[in-house]
Amino acid sequence: MMKRKVKIRIKGLLDDKWRNWFDGMEITHEGSNSILSGIIIDEAALHGILNKIRDLNLTLLSVNFDS
Repeated sequence: MMKRKVKIRIKGLLDDKWRNWFDGMEITHEGSNSILSGIIIDEAALHGILNKIRDLNLTLLSVNFDS
């Protein structure tokens, strides 16, 4: 089981209304980018979020895990 904290940086500004669609991930902004952060329970959940980013045609900038 993975269960780790992740920060996913994407280009552009997402409104907080997308929070539920991204499995409850917190949405914050840094400059003109959005950061999705929260706990990922396993690799399948991570791929699900990454697929949603792709489906919205958003630009993925980085995926980082906290130690």
